[in-house]
Amino acid sequence: MTVRATVGPCWTRAQQAFTVTAMARMSPDDRREAIVGAALAVMLRQGIAATTVRDVAAEMGTSSGLVHHYFASMDDLLTAAFERAAGQDLQATVDAVSTGVGPVDRLALFLAAYGRTDQDGAMQLWLDAWAEAGRRPALQRASRRLNEAWQRLLADLVRDGAEAGVLTCDDPEATAWRLLSLLDGLALQMVAHRSSLDPHDVARWCREQAERDLSLPSGSLGQ
Repeated sequence: MTVRATVGPCWTRAQQAFTVTAMARMSPDDRREAIVGAALAVMLRQGIAATTVRDVAAEMGTSSGLVHHYFASMDDLLTAAFERAAGQDLQATVDAVSTGVGPVDRLALFLAAYGRTDQDGAMQLWLDAWAEAGRRPALQRASRRLNEAWQRLLADLVRDGAEAGVLTCDDPEATAWRLLSLLDGLALQMVAHRSSLDPHDVARWCREQAERDLSLPSGSLGQ
């Protein structure tokens, strides 16, 4: 039973009135960001395909008309919410990598950040985005752009290591795509099927494969 159902419709109307008043006091940019945040909350809870304008408006306690005022289509709103979440994950990894001492340490930090076992929500969002990309052009463009940004980050790390002479790689671009495919495939296997794969085993397999691909000694990318 929800709190709203417990206290009755009078409280609900009062809450909605408060929300509408609060939204009216926001700047247009802040209102837009609030709508994106509400959409993301719904997407994480019930999936991209099942998220509607009505759901987002209900999440905010406001009208569907407000959502339509700021977003021409549901595709645009879902894309903005996906870009916020996925972009924040990418930036967090960039920040983590920047603290590394040397190319190998930065690669280890990339793998640790990318393969965190507490990121089921993030991977579920990517799984939803890839599933919906064929039907939503804006979402497809965003997921492709962000996926390519992840690949460039990893390729640059590999290239830096090769130029520094601490690893061996003739084709950083292809190597980055192969490693990302392994990382994504195993992570999505766990999220989509709730498989019996042990997250620690998955992380170890990815580190070991990267070490083999880059001619690094065993254990170079962490334990």
